[in-house]
Amino acid sequence: MTAQSAQVKSYFAALPGPARKQLEALRGAIRAAAPGAVEAFGYGMPAFALDGKPFLWYGAWKTHASLYPLSRATRETLGEQLASYPTSGKGTIRFPFGQPVPAALVKRIVQMRIAELRSPGRRIQ
Repeated sequence: MTAQSAQVKSYFAALPGPARKQLEALRGAIRAAAPGAVEAFGYGMPAFALDGKPFLWYGAWKTHASLYPLSRATRETLGEQLASYPTSGKGTIRFPFGQPVPAALVKRIVQMRIAELRSPGRRIQ
């Protein structure tokens, strides 16, 4: 087990049941959308890396799970689909506990992040 996977495991173990369940659903949706990505840990929360570069972080809070970062281009492209979820200007989307994780939306976000990551000459946020 790598140090990062141990950190991810510890992060999940420390969560109360509802938060862990929501975060596991979010983690599964990300994995399904990015099967080549590997788990990572940074900024105090679980993440996924692709081609050696972290590109998505996710975490549990008191009332929701969050996914970071949501680029400006992604927010603009997915505007209507994101309308049901709180977002922040700093690139956060929040999924309230007690509501199913929108796997199709997470898939689109992940695919867009991968495209941003792999786009030549483009700096990802």
